[in-house]
Amino acid sequence: MTHAPQHTIEVVAHRGASEDAPEHTLAAYMKAIEDGADALECDVRLTADGHLVCVHDRRVNRVSNGRGAVSALELADLAALDFGTWKGREESNESPDRGDPALTSVLTLERLLELVADAGRPVGLAIETKHPTRWAGQVEERLLQLLKRFGLTDPRPGSPSPVRIMSFSARSLHRVAAAAPAIPTVYLMQFVTPRVRDGRLPAGSRIAGPSIRIVRNHPAYIARLRRAGHHVHVWTVDEPEDVELCARLGVEAIITNRPKQVLSQLGRF
Repeated sequence: MTHAPQHTIEVVAHRGASEDAPEHTLAAYMKAIEDGADALECDVRLTADGHLVCVHDRRVNRVSNGRGAVSALELADLAALDFGTWKGREESNESPDRGDPALTSVLTLERLLELVADAGRPVGLAIETKHPTRWAGQVEERLLQLLKRFGLTDPRPGSPSPVRIMSFSARSLHRVAAAAPAIPTVYLMQFVTPRVRDGRLPAGSRIAGPSIRIVRNHPAYIARLRRAGHHVHVWTVDEPEDVELCARLGVEAIITNRPKQVLSQLGRF
């Protein structure tokens, strides 16, 4: 059991409480809020008719009963698909009632923002732009337009931003930083490349987002990032020993499929 760290580690629900409910569905995010997650993580892609939807893969084949690329489908096409029954009911005993199709249909980012606004407590949002994409530049443009509508592009002075934008694409983060400098940006990393080995991040990136594999294999690199003045948000952290490691290294955020269990291990549940 991990002892409570000296600082509060933010627990971010990866695609919602995605161990208990189908990823990126309203059910998963409702469960994450109910479980006490500090923030929700989502991936966004642009549909053929210009809507931002929460889908991880380029194609919908894995997580729905349909086929095809998100970018080639319109929102109405996606709304006709089932994004929930692929995940066995035995895995979802604690999830909200999945008899309501709205809980497991395709989720737009707009609807997720509405859920966060109505949560009754502060809930952050970590939004990942997926790349490469046929809509180069348009994803960020539409994303910032939507965040502006919800008043999320200019946080109040002295208050932390409730939203951050993450990407493996330095170009995407540079676009965001140039257009909305008040929004924190997270540079996601699967490997420690020569470009970032010394602890520096690409221009426009303010927070380091290493994988848990990097943290396990290169703990000294996390210290190097922190010495360079960067906060560290680690993905995807599900195992107790990995939570323990992240707490010991002093990371600021853990992104996990199991927010309830991680909160409990950190002594916050």
